[in-house]
This record gives sequence, C-alpha cells and structure tokens, in this order.
Amino acid sequence: MPRTASQTSLLLYAPVPLYLFEGSLYIDGQAVNGLQLWARYFDWVTVMMPVSAGAPPAGWAPLHSYQQELSRIRIEPLPMASHPGQFLRVLPRALHRIGTLIAEADYLSFAIGGGVGDWGAVSCLVAHHRQRPYAVWTDRVDSKVMRQSQKPPRDKVPEQPPWRSRLQGRLYHRPMAWLEKAAIQRADLGLFHGAETFRAYQGLCRNSYLVQDIHVAEADHISDSALVKKAAGVAGKRPLRLIYTGQAEAMSGPTDWITVLERLNGLVVDFNATWIGDGAALPQMQARIQRAGLTECVDFPGFVEDHGAVLQAVLQADIFMFCHKTAETPRCLIEALTCGTPVLGYDCTSARELISGQGSEGLVPCGDTAALAQRIAELDADRDRLARHMINARADGMPFCAAQVFAQRAEILRQHLPVGQPLPPHRRRPTLGQGWDAARN
Repeated sequence: MPRTASQTSLLLYAPVPLYLFEGSLYIDGQAVNGLQLWARYFDWVTVMMPVSAGAPPAGWAPLHSYQQELSRIRIEPLPMASHPGQFLRVLPRALHRIGTLIAEADYLSFAIGGGVGDWGAVSCLVAHHRQRPYAVWTDRVDSKVMRQSQKPPRDKVPEQPPWRSRLQGRLYHRPMAWLEKAAIQRADLGLFHGAETFRAYQGLCRNSYLVQDIHVAEADHISDSALVKKAAGVAGKRPLRLIYTGQAEAMSGPTDWITVLERLNGLVVDFNATWIGDGAALPQMQARIQRAGLTECVDFPGFVEDHGAVLQAVLQADIFMFCHKTAETPRCLIEALTCGTPVLGYDCTSARELISGQGSEGLVPCGDTAALAQRIAELDADRDRLARHMINARADGMPFCAAQVFAQRAEILRQHLPVGQPLPPHRRRPTLGQGWDAARN
C-alpha cells in the first residue's frame, strides 16, 4: 500500500545479519520484535541489514514466515563486506542504494560498530553529505573491544584471542575509532545504550541520550506474588541456583565463570549452575566441568529459541552470575533484574548504575574470581540477605519495559530530527572531501 503525505517513515540500519540459505532469507525473531515496536510509532519502517551466506543460527526463521508481523516494515538487504577488498567492490552500488533510501525517509537512525563493512557508519556519512540530520545508535565502544583483542595471551584459556585476532585488533582499532568519531560528531542525535557507552561518546555529539534497548514486555516482569514466593523459597539448605544467559564467547568470560564454580566447590557451596547459550568456548567449558567432577550440578542446554523459556529459567534462579570482559551494558543483566534475580559479577559503570537499589557489594574487580566466589558463598550462608537482594533486584528492574524504551527513543527522534529540513549552515560540519565524492559517484 503506498504511503500518504501525512504518514511518517523511519529508516534504520541494524547490524543483525540476515542469512541467505537455500534460497530464503532468515531473520532473528528478536529483531522482528524490535521492528514491530518501532512500527508502533512510525507509519512505515525501512531497515537495512547485512546478508550473510550460510546456514542461520538455531531459532532463526524464514523472512516470509513473518509476513503479517512485517506488514508495514520493509527489509533492505545489504552485502556483507568484512574484508577491505570486498567492501571496495560493493561500495559504489551500496552507496547508491543507501542514498536512495535516505532521500525517501523522514527520520534516520543508524546503528554503528564493526569497522570494515559497517554500513551504519557509511549511512551516517552519506546522510551528512546530503545535509540530512540523523541519529546514531550504539551499545558498546567497538574500537575499545578491538583494541583489547591485541593483548597477548597470559595462559592457554578459551577466551584468549588467537594471534590472527590480535593482529586484526592491532591493524583495525585505530581506523574503527576514527570512523566511530566521524559518524558521531556529524550526528544531530546520539542514542547510547548503557552508561559505559554513553560516557565514552557523550562529548562527541551535540545531543546525547542514555537509552536502553531491551525486549522485555511489562507482562514479563516478575509479579508481586511470584516475588514473595521466590524470596521465601531460598530459605533452608537447598542448593543455590546460579544462571547465565548469553553466548559462550570471549567477551562473556566463560573460563572465569567456570573458575568461579570450581572455587565455590572448594568452598563447599552446594549449587546448581546453568549457562544458556551457544558459542565457540562451549566445548572447552563442558570439558573443564567434566574434569572438575561437576557434571551433575552444571547444565549447558545451549541455545534456547523460546525467549519466554529463558526468562522463566532466569526467574527460577537465585543469582545471575556474570564475568563480562568488555565495557558494555548487556541486556541479560536487565532481564535478570526484571525477574527479581540479583546480579553478581565483574564491576563496571553500567552494572553499578543498574543495581543502585541492590547495592554494589555483589560487584568485584574484573578477573577476581576468588572475590566473586566469596561474595556468592556469603549470600549462600545468609539466605535472608539473599532474599532481600531479590526484592531490591526487582525494584531496580521495574523501569525497564520494551514498549516504554522504544516510545522514549521515538519521541527523542521526533524532537531532534526535523522532518524534511537540511541542517542549517551553523550546524554543518566539514564534508569528507573529493575522495568521498569520487567514491559516491
């Protein structure tokens, strides 16, 4: 159905890839949920997404199966171009398509991050060249994450990067930092997910906002009666229930997580632990748990497609234990709080601000597995205090609701991005010069 003059349109770039497999495009269901939330506040939504060839991850579904959910949403595939040569080959055609979509849209918001092949950052520069105001969104400082990958391994553990990753980090982190800065400085609006990201970037953008990006509905929050039952259920001497949800990759600190479990076993803490999620480190984690003789009390169900089932597992847990190594605000911490599950793990600005009611006594310096195990053991020994932490966790999670945070972001876009108006001269920044014009043409 054609769009009328009174309707508004939003153009997004989302770095979550589509997968082209056996002639069909596959999409992540959580991405569909986010697009539906955007469509509540704009008449038409167009989203550019990179396409990766190969089998999709478990739980992804063909794009055509979401026909009804995406009735006012247009998906625009862009080529995956993670290598410089490949990026330069596809750049002219991609620039033309991105420019056309920018011209058609009323509001522009682009997620950035990833270095080579970052179509979000490219879209920012195209919009700036066309003197169109735009918003930039990101949930972590990618150049900092890339720089951390340069560090040589101190010992042979799964999350230490191989030499190829360290070399890539050495070569790419400075260009990534320049691209991040260029995209954010030229933006009219910066939407930064989490305190770590906000503090890193707020000084680069004229209008910076700390926002959250979550997919938990109000109905998913733990109820009053369920919270009372949960807090009462920790009394007695039953095993402590620990959980983590996320990818078993370096940034999540999977080896540290296993080390904490080994230390808890040494402290004679009776526990059951679950890691929900798949990843490259999962086989090593399972092997180490087997060597430690903890297979009876540690479970690795892998990827769980049903998000409701994941939330239910988090709700039934006593502690959400995390060992994150990078400066970001993982959504899993917010989801834990909405389930009334206290979060204990490595200290960072984002985690500290999320749990202001619970207090920061459950946060320890990054890498201090002994301190984290000790904190958990203390709560195991004082179940009344653990119950109070559950009540405080629920209070900390109360403000987080998907509909609310997407409505807030939509209102901020309307406030700072005037429709159909180029930037006034005093707010324009220098263009990128002849080289950019040559690439564009």
